[in-house]
Amino acid sequence: MKIAVVYNRISQKVINLFGMPNMEKYGLRSIKRITDALKKGGHQVIALEGDKDLIDNLEDFMPRVMKGERPGMVFNLSYGIQGQARYTHVPGILEMVGIPYIGSGPLAHSLALDKVVAKMIFKQNDLPTPDFAVLDDPGFIMPDLTFPLIVKPKNEAVSFGIRIVNNEEELREAAGIIFDKFQQPVLAEQFIAGREINVGILGNNPPGAFAPAELTFGEGGPDIYTYEDKTRKSGREVGVICPAKLSDKLTARAQDIAIKAFNSLGCFDCARVDMRLDKDGNFYILEINSLPSMGEHGSYVAAAEAMGMDFPALVNRLVEVASARYFAIPTPPDLAEKTKDPSLQVFNYISRNRDQLEKRLSKWCSQSSRTADMVGRTHALNDIRKLFDELLLKPVKDLTNDKVVWTWETRARRTNGILLLCQLDIPFDLREQYQAYRRDPEWVYNEGIGSVWGPLTMLEFALKSLRSIRKLRKLPLGILFYGDEGLDCRYSSDLIKKAVEQASEVIVLRPGNPGGKVITDRRGQRKYLLRAEGVPHRLGKRIKGQEVLRWTGLKIEELARLSNRRERVALSAQKIETDAYPMLLPHRAETTLISSFAKIKSGDELEERMKNILADGKIKWSMDCISNRPPMKVKKRGNLQLVALQNIAEQWDIPFETESSLWPSVGGLVKQGIPVICGMGPCVRDLYTSRECIERVSLIQRTLLLSQYLISKV
Repeated sequence: MKIAVVYNRISQKVINLFGMPNMEKYGLRSIKRITDALKKGGHQVIALEGDKDLIDNLEDFMPRVMKGERPGMVFNLSYGIQGQARYTHVPGILEMVGIPYIGSGPLAHSLALDKVVAKMIFKQNDLPTPDFAVLDDPGFIMPDLTFPLIVKPKNEAVSFGIRIVNNEEELREAAGIIFDKFQQPVLAEQFIAGREINVGILGNNPPGAFAPAELTFGEGGPDIYTYEDKTRKSGREVGVICPAKLSDKLTARAQDIAIKAFNSLGCFDCARVDMRLDKDGNFYILEINSLPSMGEHGSYVAAAEAMGMDFPALVNRLVEVASARYFAIPTPPDLAEKTKDPSLQVFNYISRNRDQLEKRLSKWCSQSSRTADMVGRTHALNDIRKLFDELLLKPVKDLTNDKVVWTWETRARRTNGILLLCQLDIPFDLREQYQAYRRDPEWVYNEGIGSVWGPLTMLEFALKSLRSIRKLRKLPLGILFYGDEGLDCRYSSDLIKKAVEQASEVIVLRPGNPGGKVITDRRGQRKYLLRAEGVPHRLGKRIKGQEVLRWTGLKIEELARLSNRRERVALSAQKIETDAYPMLLPHRAETTLISSFAKIKSGDELEERMKNILADGKIKWSMDCISNRPPMKVKKRGNLQLVALQNIAEQWDIPFETESSLWPSVGGLVKQGIPVICGMGPCVRDLYTSRECIERVSLIQRTLLLSQYLISKV
């Protein structure tokens, strides 16, 4: 990977010198240690000043994302050149131009630098921090705090201007110096006598905490860490003991506080939380350094070494942590390197084309494929035919009826191979409003994006990745699209069953659930049309028996009582329609009933109980089953298909869990004994609603998962 180490040292390349200048600088020796560590990790490295030329320099050095090489990254060491919130300047530029970087974003840096805001956030999150007051100008009113106090600039880091004061005279003197030198308010906080404890943080979701480190102060200075100590100008030695001599309970407490503080400010990748430990064993957060020093004498580096992580390992671990956050996949090999490993070749293809995935997804989403939209579905089908012609897939005539089922196979045929089942129709009414394509940092929105277009996009790139290494034609594979999901697959089910019987295993490209979940169990579902007929009556007329609509309502209520969570059966009315002559009560009612069950036997028993309830002889009725979708049950123990997918997901650090679903799918048409997994498509939210969306990162993750599984079968 190409990595630019961005720092601030001597450059003052700005348009104008304006505002408070930066006084924090990295030494050349420290910068070289970092670049050497990155080179040792196999990266191509350059060191750049974080000035106004940064964008041009990065553009010259780094490849455009997804143009045959891995995206580059910035190892951010920049403290800024001048002005306020200097830590945010380079991250803000990188955010603007779209370059990933190591460390927290502008917001977290700005919160961490503003010590008052940070302390307010700590208090809101019930995190311990010393009592404090803000002194706005030299004529400040004495704060209601007990001496000794510690004073520091409100918006600076690395112990600039820090001092302990014991009375009002010392407080006003110290505050005056800060007002004059830093031109900003003063933070005065209760001084906590005791030990100085630092906890380093590394990672995200969840972050990990290093063992606490303790700073020890030599003779001839205050019992605090000053800027003179940091720059080794104080004349005394400041030691680092790591791990600090704390009980297991105090160690765990310090780490827990540090992680919560890190999360409360929204930090990323790394930070150092500075605390004091009083004589009673209470910790108090002083501040968070959102850009911890990577200097060889710093407590952050010392804590990593105490955990068994030498400096090169720490530096390269930071790259891995940031890569996982941005790309949601483990650090991949250099795409420029040729490899004969099919697994890596497939990965390389998908990584190179990461940006093309979303472009292609957007193009697919521009089409319409609602169940009743025959024209729109035909257009989509024509594009699929063109794609499969390019991939040299052959139509399977005996498994295609050109109305609701279309099947293709590879040159290696599909018999005793893998069968992929893909939905083509979106079960929306034509009158419903269309949701246009849009995206935010985490989700991509569009009608049918989870049920149709997302799975279709990942299928396309999975197949292309195999073709790119000439393995697709060798894979026994069948692909069946069905276009009547909105009609409960009543017309496609026979051909689907026939195709399934000829396969050795089945993968259903229905959407997965958030959290990387696939579906191993699905409820069965039946729909019934209940018709009740009677004689037309005028309102208020005395009649024998019951009115049709009243009878229907009472029966619906009685039928609903058959729902039983313990038996895993449910029953409810979905729709009611009536016929009535003008000025007369309804003489006919048609009710759509829907049942859900975990086992076919349970569904049959529920149907018999329904008939018994309806058969009271008070009215003429009939009930027909208009759709029957079997349940899907996957045996997890000894399931080689599931184990293989889990192993691939673990190898590539792809989230993968299993769960059950109340919704049926074509997976229920797979007979016992044939391995089947459902929900292998991108992770979806708000399926079949106007807010349907897929998790952006899951699109590439599931594409990689499917590709790796298919290549393992060649």
